Amino acid sequence: QVQLVESGGGSVEAGGSLRLSCAAYGYTYSTYCMGWFRQAPGKEREGVATIDSYGSISYADSVKGRFTISQDNAKNTLYLQMNSLKPEDTAMYYCAASYVVGGSCVDDIERVGYWGQGTQVTVSS
Repeated sequence: QVQLVESGGGSVEAGGSLRLSCAAYGYTYSTYCMGWFRQAPGKEREGVATIDSYGSISYADSVKGRFTISQDNAKNTLYLQMNSLKPEDTAMYYCAASYVVGGSCVDDIERVGYWGQGTQVTVSS
């Protein structure tokens, strides 16, 4: 049973930083995609950043240069460092993971992914 547990959300002022963490349990795929997604009220869920087992990283255009995804394989933990936060970054952030299907990581996760419960990030202006 795969379990993903996020932490690190909160409220910050614009320009501030937060680091999200995602502890993964029971995840044993040798090839995988992991990533962070977010959903704001009234908006569709979007992929924010992904990383695969080959080390390839992808970011949404809206967060490039501000967010950094990383992983600590020894701790089975995924991170998202968020700097220069903007009010439009306000959303529920979800950690997700999947085995590799063959499309982009965002597509693979959306199709067959496991999801965490989410952590709220609120950025005030």
